[in-house]
Amino acid sequence: MFVSGLVSVLLFFHATGVEAFMVTTKNPNVRAKENEGADLYCTPSADFGADARVEWKFRDMKGSTTYVIFDGKPTTLYEGRVTKFDGMLRFSKVLRKDNGQYQCEVSNKQYVGDVNVNLTVLVPPSVPMCRIPTSVTTGHRVLLSCHDAEGSPSPTYKWYKDKTPLPENPSQFPAFKNYTYKINPLSGNLEFPSALVIDTGDYSCEAMNDAGPVQRCQAVRMEVRNINTGGIVAGVIVALLALALLCFGLWYAHRKGYMPKKSESKPKPSVVYQPTSESGDEEDGEFRQKSSFVV
Repeated sequence: MFVSGLVSVLLFFHATGVEAFMVTTKNPNVRAKENEGADLYCTPSADFGADARVEWKFRDMKGSTTYVIFDGKPTTLYEGRVTKFDGMLRFSKVLRKDNGQYQCEVSNKQYVGDVNVNLTVLVPPSVPMCRIPTSVTTGHRVLLSCHDAEGSPSPTYKWYKDKTPLPENPSQFPAFKNYTYKINPLSGNLEFPSALVIDTGDYSCEAMNDAGPVQRCQAVRMEVRNINTGGIVAGVIVALLALALLCFGLWYAHRKGYMPKKSESKPKPSVVYQPTSESGDEEDGEFRQKSSFVV
């Protein structure tokens, strides 16, 4: 009775086309180490027929889409690394740039179906790049960053102070109840909204994923100091006293006559040119210059 009912249900779905033209995969999430092989599976239902067209597309982590298999052949980017079989796409070796989603699209003259397969290329993390300030003042916002661009899947991060791991929620731990920092394990940021003297210490960061060993950057000491208000006030007072002393010295030197006096300017004499008379001493016909001073 049960078998006959099951057959009736299958015949119903087949007649209505509900289960027809399906594309499936036996492993929607494939993980493979870098430079090793990987198989992506794609199985169309028999309804598509023996002449169904099968194409593979790739969407990378940034959202760009390219063809892997087009018109039954690997595209230029995948020649020599990818082979298409019935129901399978085989990589002879995967690279970290192959991280992303692959779509197997099956079509005939009337119907189209597809299935997605996610490929994760496993790459161990490298030593993360840590940015840690060495000197800050209390009351200021301070950001420590930690990032590794090599690991796949993307690493998570853990911060250490004086070789002690910092919990993500310091308020839940009595030993850290006075701390106000914030940790983002996905981005690798360690933020102090308002730095305190107790935040002084040696800081380091770890990058980790499930592809390889944990990597840690070298510890750097961060000193948090109080603002030296007394020193600033004393500096301003000294500067004002020095300016006042300089002004007094200039005034005193001017009063005693030590300062050089400005030279008095004298008017230049005006020269008037008069023509020589036709007669008189100047018989040789030459003109002589006569000057008169204008007072």
